[in-house]
Parts: sequence; C-alpha cells; structure tokens
Amino acid sequence: MVMPNLEILNDATAKPPCKGCSADVHVSERQIQRILTSLNAHPDQCVDDEVYEQRMTACLACPSLSYGTTCKHCGCFVAVRAKFIEKGCPNPGHPHW
Repeated sequence: MVMPNLEILNDATAKPPCKGCSADVHVSERQIQRILTSLNAHPDQCVDDEVYEQRMTACLACPSLSYGTTCKHCGCFVAVRAKFIEKGCPNPGHPHW
C-alpha cells in the first residue's frame, strides 16, 4: 500500500500549524493507520486496493500536497479521502483522479 512520506513530521524545520486552523495539522502515520483501519468496517464505501494505489500515487506526486499528508485544496488527509468511492480529487478544474 502506498502511504504518504511522513518523515517531515520528524523534521525540526517542519512548517508551523496551519494559519487557518487552531489545531496542529501534522498527523502521525499511526493516526492515519487508525483511521484507515476503522474504514475496514465499511468496505462498501471504499475503493479496492488497485484504485487506492492509483489515487495515492497521484496525490503523492501532486504539488498541492502539504506535510506529506494533507491536500491544500480541501484540507483532507489524502490517504483517507482516496479510500472513499464517492470522493474525487478536489483539485479545481483539473482533478487528478
């Protein structure tokens, strides 16, 4: 499974919290894994592994990816959004998937 590169979370030069949020936007791989694991209870709402891999490849190559986890267009965790059948790429005018 393609996962975001979370090395930035350990980088002392990492960006400060999002200016529009009061919470820290950095998440750990463990936190994302916990969310993805909870989605296993809803397989009818999730894409298969092949589609997920394709979506994650597009997201990880996108210049709108922040912190290795977060989409600049919608603020979602891309590893979570990419799992949902009903979701699409939020890139305005040029969705990547």
